[in-house]
Amino acid sequence: MRFRTYKNTDLTVSEVGFGLWTISTGWWGSFTEGEATALMHKAFDLGVTLFDAADTYGNGLSEELIAKAFPNQRDEIVIATKVGYDFVHFGEARGRGQREIPQDFSPEAITCATDAALKRLKTDRIDLLQLHNIRMEQVNDDALWKTLHKLKSEGKVQYYGIALGPAIGWLYEGVNSIRERELTSVQHIYNMLEQHPGRAFHETASEAAKDTMFLIRVTHSSGMLEGKYTPDTKFPPTDHRSHRPRSWLLNGIKKVEQLRFLETADRTLGQAALQWLLADDRVASTLPNIYNEEQLVEFAKGPDTAPLTSDDMAKIEALYSDNFGVEEEPPKFKGTMELPQETAVA
Repeated sequence: MRFRTYKNTDLTVSEVGFGLWTISTGWWGSFTEGEATALMHKAFDLGVTLFDAADTYGNGLSEELIAKAFPNQRDEIVIATKVGYDFVHFGEARGRGQREIPQDFSPEAITCATDAALKRLKTDRIDLLQLHNIRMEQVNDDALWKTLHKLKSEGKVQYYGIALGPAIGWLYEGVNSIRERELTSVQHIYNMLEQHPGRAFHETASEAAKDTMFLIRVTHSSGMLEGKYTPDTKFPPTDHRSHRPRSWLLNGIKKVEQLRFLETADRTLGQAALQWLLADDRVASTLPNIYNEEQLVEFAKGPDTAPLTSDDMAKIEALYSDNFGVEEEPPKFKGTMELPQETAVA
């Protein structure tokens, strides 16, 4: 495993992290507590130190799993979690697609949510606290950011940032947060098949000379870039991928076939997908969706495989620019994906 340190911090994370949403929400299958903690232990043994949770994942379950899996390794792991959804009053989101529950980013709610997370995690500090799927209202709310600063000054939070979603959109929120706030980290969707709006976030950080670095989720485009789907692939009814249109599967397979050149005797396509992300030094860590041990081992070893060459990167860029030669309807974004002209990102 290799490690990276967030700019101007002492926060060092493994280049491959473990996102607990796969083992605590039911969207990727059901896991017993024993199965979940065993997978986390295996990740730790492979050098993974970053564990990314959220208070709403399983109504606190993801944070409880970290406490149960690592009761004596607090100083050996990095705990990231998220707050903002009011699951205490409304319960965890369930149902078709990505239906959301109400959020509450008031100073009182964020303070209470942080304290509750600390209790579930059985720790005195959260290494990285992230505002979960903020909107422009929160970007502009000075009281919210003062609350985060206060939590940091009290030692409850070491560093803070944002996580963007739930859809792939939210360009406006990401760009303005990076420009206007001092963020250690921004978590967002980004992969070889889905580069917008993630690329704009990275470019904004560079253009604004900000130290903000990035945690990348959906690194494999919901499993597509693992290269194992076929036209006959079926997902269980409880799996969130079962809600995708069939065109997503068929068009994705066509795109992936054009990326097979990245596979070598010593590097899988799934590992190449991670290397593509890690070629960007603004990326602090990657959070592939992990749901079995075989896949965990493959991803954890990804950073140690051969990096992509400049020719590889150029070919990927050319394919992406032409949408891999696939004609399809443009993606539909839920978020604010257009900026006023004066703040537009090239």
